[in-house]
Amino acid sequence: MTTGSDSVRQTILDAALEIGEQRGWDDVHLHDVAQSAGVTLAEVRRHFEHKDAFTEAWFDRADAALLAMPQTPDWAELTPRQRLHAAIAAWLAVLATHRRITAVMLRYKFQPEHVHLQVMGIMRISRTVQWVRDVALLPEVGWRRELGEAALTTIYLTTFARWLADDSPGTEKALALLDRLLAVAERAALRIGP
Repeated sequence: MTTGSDSVRQTILDAALEIGEQRGWDDVHLHDVAQSAGVTLAEVRRHFEHKDAFTEAWFDRADAALLAMPQTPDWAELTPRQRLHAAIAAWLAVLATHRRITAVMLRYKFQPEHVHLQVMGIMRISRTVQWVRDVALLPEVGWRRELGEAALTTIYLTTFARWLADDSPGTEKALALLDRLLAVAERAALRIGP
């Protein structure tokens, strides 16, 4: 359920993304976002205390799409590999509307003076991978979970990196890579056993 406050937050985020698309992420300024969204600067600050908060909210939007996947009819009837593929593909599909600016946001985080943003980015990766695992209904525990989590993190990051540079229609090359990586992981998991 969307509240009025959430609607304003989404409007502000959309304004920031649009400015970023038009002028570049470096040229996104909070006062311009406020003007574009039709709100005050104080209202922008209430929802986004700093520029990187837009990036976090953008990835939160992708996480929300990921978390909605279990409502797909017959979700539990899919294989773990199918659920993982669909979950990661849903996450990427949200970001696809602003793929170019997503890459720029990430480059901004990787600037040497943004160590604090890099730490937050590592935490975000871990959190998203945990959501992917839960959405895909993965049952492992103990060392199998730790191994599976490391493998899934590698698959997720490899696919995401390919997706950021994928110029194929519908980013089909990145999604094909995801499928291949999941197939390899599935075969490895079968060798390890239950």
